[in-house]
Amino acid sequence: MPTPINQTVLMSGVDYFDDGQAINPFMDSSVKIDLEAAAQEHAAIRQALESAGVTVYQVPPPQGCQDGVYTANWALVRGDTAVMARLPSARKGEEAYAAQILEQQFGKRLVYVPDGLRFSGQGDALPCGPYLFCGSGYRSDEAAQAFVAETLGLQRIQLQAIPQLDEQGQPLINPVSGWADSFYYDIDLAISVLRAPSDDQRGLIGWCPSAFTPESQAILRAFDDVDKIEISENEAKQAMAGNLVSTGEVVIINASATEYAAAIESHGLKTIRLKNPELGKGGGSIRCTTLTLDNA
Repeated sequence: MPTPINQTVLMSGVDYFDDGQAINPFMDSSVKIDLEAAAQEHAAIRQALESAGVTVYQVPPPQGCQDGVYTANWALVRGDTAVMARLPSARKGEEAYAAQILEQQFGKRLVYVPDGLRFSGQGDALPCGPYLFCGSGYRSDEAAQAFVAETLGLQRIQLQAIPQLDEQGQPLINPVSGWADSFYYDIDLAISVLRAPSDDQRGLIGWCPSAFTPESQAILRAFDDVDKIEISENEAKQAMAGNLVSTGEVVIINASATEYAAAIESHGLKTIRLKNPELGKGGGSIRCTTLTLDNA
């Protein structure tokens, strides 16, 4: 039997969801968000999770925070410890709120990365059994990821996605955040954990090779402790295929990621396929809206 993962998650809501401050390449400040449609998508994610046996705790989103629906970026939680995120300026209002929720409502011990370091929480640090797949270069610093892995007792697999390029082929700096940007600004857009390794079964991940630098591609190809499914660049970018939640048996995934979903099913997992076009306008989807509270 696979080891259950993502059995307890935290969600918020879409009340203030917007992309007025376009802090990633998917956002367009001239495009209006349909909040009613976004709320329906968010509710469908919760329903799908609960139908797969996941316990969902929902809290009100932080007031006035355009990205407050994306709870995965609030922290990385393991056991009774939550390492809190350091977010872009447009998301700073979420930090104190997330800390209050995790400490007061869930009794987590809060730990902070050293001052001056960026850390994008679970969006950029995905546990897979004893391993932690970490992204750096955009929303998280490698030094922060090293601190997180050591604090939580996980073995760090350090990776970097490719940058977004300008018309001259140079790395693009986001004009709102002032940080380098990427279509895979968080690692959960380029890689997904489908099954954790156990004593009697190998782990399983999905990854998009073309999303990573050559050095990171080599690291992942050489990493032999899990089985791997390759995600096409088209599905990774256009369908946010990697941005999913798996229980180890059931995978909640974007419906337009048809090739990846079929490959997942060929490995013996079930899929629940959802459409999330409005949430995607903010640069996030199923994984982004859920913070796992029970990483072992």
